[in-house]
Amino acid sequence: MVRTPLTPEERLRGERLGRLLREARGARSMVEIAASAGISAETLRKIETGRAPTPAFFTVAALAGALGLSMDDLLTRCAPTPDLAVPLAG
Repeated sequence: MVRTPLTPEERLRGERLGRLLREARGARSMVEIAASAGISAETLRKIETGRAPTPAFFTVAALAGALGLSMDDLLTRCAPTPDLAVPLAG
């Protein structure tokens, strides 16, 4: 299966998500948080560094739970800025 290239907005959103997760993790180890979320430390590393900018929903939900973040907060803080927002048709 061929994966379509990510848009600049998707890459930016992934960078924001990674930065937010790193900040929320604080001094806790990557291994500790990854184990708590049920993912590998390498997967968490890729998400935090932006190398995996579009992680699966359930991965993000598990990380949010492990870090004590709400999904609403993640959405708000990772959403594109208004100048990058794509207008809805209708």
